[in-house]
Amino acid sequence: MSGRRAHSLARQFGFAAGLLAVALPALAAQDANPEFGPNVLIFDPSMSSQSIQKQIDAVYATQEHNEFGPQRNALLFLPGSYSVDVPVGFYTEVMGLGASPDATRIAGNLHADANLEHNNATTTFWRAAEGLSLGPAGGTMQWAVSQAVSLRRMHVRGDLALHQNHGWASGGWMSDSLVDGNVDSGSQQQWISRNCDWKSWTGANWNMVFVGVVHPPEGEWPSPPYTTVAQTPVIREKPFLQVNAAGEFSVRVPELHRGSVGISWRGGETAGETIPIARFYIARPDGDTAETINAQLARGKDLILTPGIYELTAPIRVARPHTVVLGLGFATLRPVRGTAAMTTADADGIEIAGLLFDAGASESPVLLEVGPQGSRARHAKDPITLHDVFFRVGGAAVGRTAVNLRINSNDTLLDHTWIWRADHGAGVGWGLNTSENGLVVNGNEVTIYGLFVEHHQQFQVLWKGNGGRTYFYQSEIPYDPPNQASYTSAPGVNGWASYKVADAVTRHEAWGLGVYSVFEHPDVLLTRAIETPKRPEVRFDDMITVALGDHGGITHVIDDTGEATSMQPRVTPKVKNFPERPH
Repeated sequence: MSGRRAHSLARQFGFAAGLLAVALPALAAQDANPEFGPNVLIFDPSMSSQSIQKQIDAVYATQEHNEFGPQRNALLFLPGSYSVDVPVGFYTEVMGLGASPDATRIAGNLHADANLEHNNATTTFWRAAEGLSLGPAGGTMQWAVSQAVSLRRMHVRGDLALHQNHGWASGGWMSDSLVDGNVDSGSQQQWISRNCDWKSWTGANWNMVFVGVVHPPEGEWPSPPYTTVAQTPVIREKPFLQVNAAGEFSVRVPELHRGSVGISWRGGETAGETIPIARFYIARPDGDTAETINAQLARGKDLILTPGIYELTAPIRVARPHTVVLGLGFATLRPVRGTAAMTTADADGIEIAGLLFDAGASESPVLLEVGPQGSRARHAKDPITLHDVFFRVGGAAVGRTAVNLRINSNDTLLDHTWIWRADHGAGVGWGLNTSENGLVVNGNEVTIYGLFVEHHQQFQVLWKGNGGRTYFYQSEIPYDPPNQASYTSAPGVNGWASYKVADAVTRHEAWGLGVYSVFEHPDVLLTRAIETPKRPEVRFDDMITVALGDHGGITHVIDDTGEATSMQPRVTPKVKNFPERPH
């Protein structure tokens, strides 16, 4: 409610003598040793479990409760077997480096624990695990999380619990993952699973969305609140770092799929293109600037951003078709002169993944802009794709932006985002961390999976392009409008709808939406959670509104349909579909 020589690699990553005896000479011969810097730890299976555990514990000692700290970390496991316990704290990414998750096996635990007392995971943010096979001690992997937490390309050889002892938990994401046993969502308020497979699923609360899942649970929204979409209409899985048997690093860029169901690596690995690490510029926050990064991109390099905070005096400009930009360990981009943090050309196949965009004190017009305004090219065969891109305004410090993410390019795919105007932390207040919109979509045929957008001061989402599709939407409207006068979008309309489809749109679809209010000041209301033109090809399915505080509430779910929320008695209005149609 983020090479120099074999001995250099060994020294940098703490390899014991004799590790990678075969792989390192090959790396040295090809001059391909990646220099990921001090915030990336790479573990080898021939290291002692005690040595690995000590380094993991040192990272977690910093990151366990480091909600707004500057530290960023990536823990990378080379293929092989390990016996360790891996607690995953803030701004920590844990990754297996095999072509398949089954190439890197952990016997022990990998877990995310509730950040607050009383098993409360509602602030367990900004962490990730991918590309690993886990045999959890005790049989169950605990992953008690909320927003900006990604679970991808995982094989859980047991059960998976998405909560901690049924304490509060506020929504999350998993994709391309296999669970041999049961997934228990427990107290999770809402959740999206895309292209997953498991033996069984238990648990339901407000909104559980399953897209392209092999064994979705039985039942139909609203009782139980399960929204099931049989196939994922179009997706390209997130690019990932990998190491082959010769010790050579590369990045795998999965191919585009349509109408997919289940995991991408069922045949042993994910189909796609392999890009050698030598084609990447590996940026580091202690030495790189927008100027140095843009110079490398202009030379035709792809880009890896290693963990840390990049203070940017100008935008990073991604112009070449098929450029891959991959962040490790929640690499964070912060504009410091009121510019965008990153822009892209209107070009085929650009991939941006694993980044946190953090607004600076000088207001930016936008933090990430996909394609220039007025973009018209079609990219249906090779779309621009964004994976695990997260946005924050305030919380660590004062931040200001007009728009967080603006998508101008047609056919763009967005695969998991949390776009957050902070409701707690430093620099938080109605006149301090200012942000009009979380997401503005101008492009046509844009598809989004896992859209989390919260607390912005006008429309959370403003969708102007035609043919848009959203699979799962979670949104809290702002807590802190001081009065109704400051939160009025039009005469007689209280507040700004959370999800706004512009009047000129003729085609749009959305499935599984939850909009929630927690007003801090009395006598503040929102007239409509969702606002849309009423046309036969503008369709919404499975919507809920909930009031979570004693003040104010939401009058209608969508346009003038759906009753008002209430705390006493408790009323959580639901609308099955809009416009209403037989089912």
